[in-house]
Amino acid sequence: MSQILAEPLVFGFFGLLIGSFLNVVIYRLPVMLHRNWQEESIHFLKSEGIAVQSPDDNSIKISHKQPFNLMTPRSRCQNCGHAISPWENIPVFSYLLLGGKCSSCKAKISIRYPLIELTTAISFMFCGYQWGIGLEAIAWCFFFSCLITLIMIDWDTTLLPDNITLPLLWAGLLLSLTGIIDTRLEDALWGAMFGYLSLWSVYWVFKLLTKKEGMGHGDFKFLAALGAWLGFQAILPILLASSVIGAGFGIFLKIRNHLREGGYMPYGPFLGGAGIFVTVTGTQWFYQFP
Repeated sequence: MSQILAEPLVFGFFGLLIGSFLNVVIYRLPVMLHRNWQEESIHFLKSEGIAVQSPDDNSIKISHKQPFNLMTPRSRCQNCGHAISPWENIPVFSYLLLGGKCSSCKAKISIRYPLIELTTAISFMFCGYQWGIGLEAIAWCFFFSCLITLIMIDWDTTLLPDNITLPLLWAGLLLSLTGIIDTRLEDALWGAMFGYLSLWSVYWVFKLLTKKEGMGHGDFKFLAALGAWLGFQAILPILLASSVIGAGFGIFLKIRNHLREGGYMPYGPFLGGAGIFVTVTGTQWFYQFP
């Protein structure tokens, strides 16, 4: 097997494993943040002398008395509570072996789990092919992992957690500073600033004209992070690509009558998708337009 083929395959194998972990992060991180917000709100109200009762939030099916983080408790079937055994947790292959159903209650397992694992593996294979085995490829694997996680969390919850966007932003600047990625520090700094201010400006113009909020502040930070990794040259291509992807997806959902109430779609998934597109294709296609 040639080295050209071997390196992407090695990265793809680890991508499957990381993709399985990303599935955990996508589901659990919003729940963890939700619980923390509840606990902080209760603490504040009690400090103000307001009597409140600790919630029993059935929507997340987790008791506040139980430890709940990215490591514990063990993954379980959300339908019957069956604890997932190691052989049932092999990325992609377990889904195929189980026929997409829980081994205990036979409830359907969402196809998104193996798709996220495969998407992560493919993105890692691209990193291995593009940069070979080394720190730069590992850095870009981290970048793709964050984007996949943010895309799915925002789609599920309309939330872009600072726990991911801010480390992604600072990592891009630090890796540019150290030369681990080939984005110049000057381009990364301008990219972060231009990315944040561009959407911040759109947000305030829209709010002043309509008295409504058209997007969340997490979108500003997300685009700033993309600018820190890809440079200021990538901001306009990302904005164009995200608009095209979002419009196309919105039309598809409209035709299928799958739009959410009010026709709202979070912008983060399309920013992330455009970030992946520009990372793979570069920005030349944009600046070569007549």
